[in-house]
Amino acid sequence: MADDGLVTVASAYTARETMERLLASIKAHNMTVFARIDHAAGAASAGLPLRPTAVVLFGNPKGGTALMQDRQTAGIDLPLKALIWEDEAGKTRLSYNDPQWIAQRHGLGAHSAGPVAAMTKALQEIVAAATS
Repeated sequence: MADDGLVTVASAYTARETMERLLASIKAHNMTVFARIDHAAGAASAGLPLRPTAVVLFGNPKGGTALMQDRQTAGIDLPLKALIWEDEAGKTRLSYNDPQWIAQRHGLGAHSAGPVAAMTKALQEIVAAATS
């Protein structure tokens, strides 16, 4: 499902398993994990409840740089991000920004079409490996 550029996919696994599978898939695609943010742990440290919610920032500088060379403002949406979260029913979801939406948002030119298509394909493969 896509909502204003946000793609959300149901996972067949727990949040923890989905995270492990996501990290393995990112590595298998020769991408770099730049950061992991555990929002649930942050909430717990403030004494607040939050279902499993974590973000992974990852990518390939070669691909992302091409988009920023076109429009530097694309850097606000890069590196790529994946949000793993558990909904109210206990179902794990994985959400990410559609690279086509990023391209549209920043008015990227035709010469960015190749890198955007490659990014889209890689994200779809990574997410499928993590969730199914």
